[in-house]
Amino acid sequence: MIGIDLISIPRMERFIERHGQRGLGRFLNDDEILLATTPKTAAGFWAIKEAVAKALGCGIGSDLGFHDIVIEKTPKGAPFVTLSPKAILTHQIRNLSVSVTHDADLAIAVAIPNQNL
Repeated sequence: MIGIDLISIPRMERFIERHGQRGLGRFLNDDEILLATTPKTAAGFWAIKEAVAKALGCGIGSDLGFHDIVIEKTPKGAPFVTLSPKAILTHQIRNLSVSVTHDADLAIAVAIPNQNL
């Protein structure tokens, strides 16, 4: 299954203005917050996590929380995702490929599972 998500960057800007770091902590871990230094990047991370949830066929909820999806970056700045042990067991998937792009006021991400256990 393929997952895709789209978010308005101004929507993320308003979210950060209202909720600050505490708001970011609702969907990002501490290391991800350090990487998401702009609303544009935070919006991209939101889109990645939503796309991953859709690729796994469940959405964000009791089977898969935002913190079960961990975003890191390669030395060249490309995002990659690791899943929590709980998510790996629940969804029988070890890794996914993700891509994110930004255009105008939008952040768009796609996720594709690579390998079943």
